[in-house]
Amino acid sequence: MAHEHGYISRKDDYLKRLRRIEGQARGLQRMVDEEQYCIDILTQVSAMTKALHAVSIGLLEDHMNHCVVDAARVGDSEAREKVAEATEAIARLVRS
Repeated sequence: MAHEHGYISRKDDYLKRLRRIEGQARGLQRMVDEEQYCIDILTQVSAMTKALHAVSIGLLEDHMNHCVVDAARVGDSEAREKVAEATEAIARLVRS
């Protein structure tokens, strides 16, 4: 049996959100192309960033609830590895 990722139960939701974000990126390109007002563009960048953060937090939550919990059941070293992965991902998110 193949390994199932923690987000798989919410895959359709993530895909819908990512498609919406993709549309926001196209909208930003259009705004720049049309030379719209800087603050309006920055407002849309902020909305897109917030949407990406929401996806990231959801994926992280799914990872913790599925992958980290499963690794903890297997053993200490695997659990520590998964926690370290999650910690590194959180650090990347905080820096972004």
